[in-house]
Order: sequence, then C-alpha cells, then structure tokens
Amino acid sequence: MKKNIAIVFGGDSGEFEISVKSAKIVKENIDASLFNVYPILVTKKKWAYINEDEKEFAIDKNDFSILIKNKKVKFHCVFIAIHGTPGEDGKLQGYFDLLGIPYTSCGLAASAMTFNKRYCKIIAEYYGAKTAQFMHLHKDDKLNKEELFSKLSLPFFVKPNNNGSSVGVSKVNKKSELAEALKFAFSADDEILIEEYIQGREVTNGVFMKNGKLIVLPITEIISKNEFFNYEAKYKTGHSEEITPARISKEIEKKIRTTTALLYKKMDCKGCVRIDYIIKNNQPYFLEINTVPGLSEQSIIPQQLKVYGKSLPEFFTLAIHEAINKNEVQ
Repeated sequence: MKKNIAIVFGGDSGEFEISVKSAKIVKENIDASLFNVYPILVTKKKWAYINEDEKEFAIDKNDFSILIKNKKVKFHCVFIAIHGTPGEDGKLQGYFDLLGIPYTSCGLAASAMTFNKRYCKIIAEYYGAKTAQFMHLHKDDKLNKEELFSKLSLPFFVKPNNNGSSVGVSKVNKKSELAEALKFAFSADDEILIEEYIQGREVTNGVFMKNGKLIVLPITEIISKNEFFNYEAKYKTGHSEEITPARISKEIEKKIRTTTALLYKKMDCKGCVRIDYIIKNNQPYFLEINTVPGLSEQSIIPQQLKVYGKSLPEFFTLAIHEAINKNEVQ
C-alpha cells in the first residue's frame, strides 16, 4: 500500500522562494510507485494542499489532515522543505511530535539549537570545533562601539542570528558601513551577530543517516564571484562556482569529515544536514549547520549526492523510510 507523504513548503522568511524550488525538486523526484505526494503550503496566513489543478484544500490543524471528496487523507510522513521559520527552527517539529507524525528533519531541540547561530557556535566550540569570534546583540541593546572595535578588527560580518541563505548578511569593510549593516540585519531578525571575518576557502559538507549508519558526503568547495557567498551567489546562476569533491588535502578532508560526523551526533541531528566551514592555515573553522538544506537545482546537497553515487529518487526514498522507521522504533 502506497504511503501518503506531505511535502511541506513555504514558511515565513526570506527563504520562501528557495523553499518553493526545493519542494518542486522533491515532488518531481519522489518515487510515485511507492508514495502518494501532497505539496502543502504552510505560512502564517494559510495551510493548504495545492493539487495539480492549483485547487486548494485547507489543512485541518487538529490532526494535519485534508478532506478530498468527503474522504479524510492522513499522512504517514512529512518531508519538510521549509528553510527558515517555521520549518527549520523547531516549531513544526514540535507540532508533528504532538501528533505523532514522523518527519524528515532534525527534532525540535536540535532544530531550535542549530537555527540559533549564537547557541550553535557555543556548542560547536564546546565539542572542539574552531569558530570565529563574535558579539551578540538584541534589537534593544545599545552597541558599545569601543568594545566592538577592540574585540573585532575590520572587515567583519553583520548577520541575523536566526536566519539562513545569507538573508540580511553584510560584510562591513569600514566603520561608515556599520549603521546600514545593522539596520539590514535587524530587518531580518531581532537578534544579530557581529562576527570576525576569516579569510580562507569556504567548503561545505553534507551528512545523513542510512539504515542507522552515518554517511558523510563528499565535501564541496565554494568559490563566490561576489564579495562573499551571499544570497545572490547561492541562488543565481553564474555568481558562484561549486567544486565537488573539494580541492583540499587528505589531512583537511579528514578533519572536516570527522568534525561533521562528531557535530551531527553530539547535536542529535536527524535526516540530512549540511555543515559549512572556512579553511584558514590548514584549519577548518565551523560556520553553521543547515538542518533543512536547499534541494533546488542550484543547491549543494544534490551535487554531493551525485558524486557520492546516489540519485535524488533513491535519496528521498531513503530519507522517508529512515524517518518512518525511527518513529516506529520510538
């Protein structure tokens, strides 16, 4: 009997359009002989299944079901394709936990912890990962510029504390650019980080579970044609080059893969995540964990899967079965 799979997409952040593209890729590549697929838009204003004819069916939030031709459709698993809130920060995870519906991403605690860049960096450092120095600010805090410039030298980054896809991120090269960078970051979040700029090679490493065994994917090197790997470089064709496998030494590769596996386990991650690093002086510096990595045609995980030898249909089937089996064991 085919299982009903909800692909949840949308969300309420600047990553909405990326989520739509990711959901499209998932829908096109899920094995239709195994699964009935239902794309479901989730935003603050609307929760609805949208069929092939663009007809909408409202979601009953009491049990996350839909009514089609007087027949209630319930779901065996949810494929979360929302980048940012509420799909990557633990909110939806808590909701599905209450209903007992399995899903393909990290759980509530791991999602909330990794989505908060400040907490994630502190925990990564606790487990031995090197990280960039930073200052944390709430929107109502008064910035002590003397303290800032004594702690961090220019250039540095100003970024939202809870966001992804480099939305709201600026590189500050001179003091006169700070005010605009703060305004830009605070437009995306009520908390921000002012973070040390580490000049080096940016790489990223995907990892997932297969039948209870950790699989660390090939590492990708990112070469941005912009000043840094910002939203435009990530999602617009021609603004960056991604090389998989990365052109790095075996020693650095081993360090990164070991750190990726360690952080995945220690932070109690589930499903597929992607961990970003900067390499400086043969030392990888941890940047962040993406617990719902992009799956669009421009995204990195599909590139890494291709080099690893796993097709998207195989990968999506594996992710769904892993989530369902984990739920049954619990």
